[in-house]
Amino acid sequence: MCRTCGCDEGAKATISDAEGHSHVLPDGSVVSHDHDHDHDHGAGHNHDHDHAERETIVLEQALLAKNDALASRNRAWQAERGLLSLNLMSSPGAGKTTLLERVLRELELPAVVIEGDQETALDAERIRATGAPAVQVNTGTGCHLEADMVYAGLQRLAPAPGSVVFIENVGNLVCPALFDLGETARIVLFSTTEGEDKPVKYPHMFRSADLVLLTKSDLLPYLDFDKERGLEGLRGVAPDAEVLEVSSKTGAGLPQLYAWIRARAAEAAGGSHE
Repeated sequence: MCRTCGCDEGAKATISDAEGHSHVLPDGSVVSHDHDHDHDHGAGHNHDHDHAERETIVLEQALLAKNDALASRNRAWQAERGLLSLNLMSSPGAGKTTLLERVLRELELPAVVIEGDQETALDAERIRATGAPAVQVNTGTGCHLEADMVYAGLQRLAPAPGSVVFIENVGNLVCPALFDLGETARIVLFSTTEGEDKPVKYPHMFRSADLVLLTKSDLLPYLDFDKERGLEGLRGVAPDAEVLEVSSKTGAGLPQLYAWIRARAAEAAGGSHE
């Protein structure tokens, strides 16, 4: 699907549960971008790649439309059960799994987790250690989760009505922003360890956020991180996003995060048709 970020032709996703059962999912987002048009259409006329480029763009638009349709199915399925689903996105190492471990232990709401990574079940194992049910989705060479992968995870987890579904996306500040998973809201982590310029360098990701968490705030005294500049850049690209400064280590800001989640979980449960 993605021409610039490592998604590869023939990529497959697998999903595994706590018992280690794995199933291969068809990756509808993969198309070939290798167009061999070196043939000659006549003397002095070599075929260029303009129409190949247009063809690729049309294919990508069609695949995004397919994903959006599947996301709508996910959204309806969750709404019928009063589920709140939160898509957690960030660059690698911003602290998604560490934050999620603490949230699951302290939130006091029923919750399940869909873990996304290219390889290994390491994060799902960490999540299961908290007592929360989790499935691991390994995307292979894919750099993001897609709606069909999330639907397979939901079917495996079968969350109880009123639960919170945490979707920990693959660490990447580009492609996950493009793919609607049928989530209720998007939470983007902005780590103090990765530089204050991330919102302006990756505006689409931050613009898609409902909530931005400035993570690892306990490290601010030790880092050359200009918080005001970072927040100014964030406000410039995502003026409507709520922002919380949090630390998974000290617990700073987490009560406000829990209140944010509980309020939206109550809204989702109130809209259930069951």
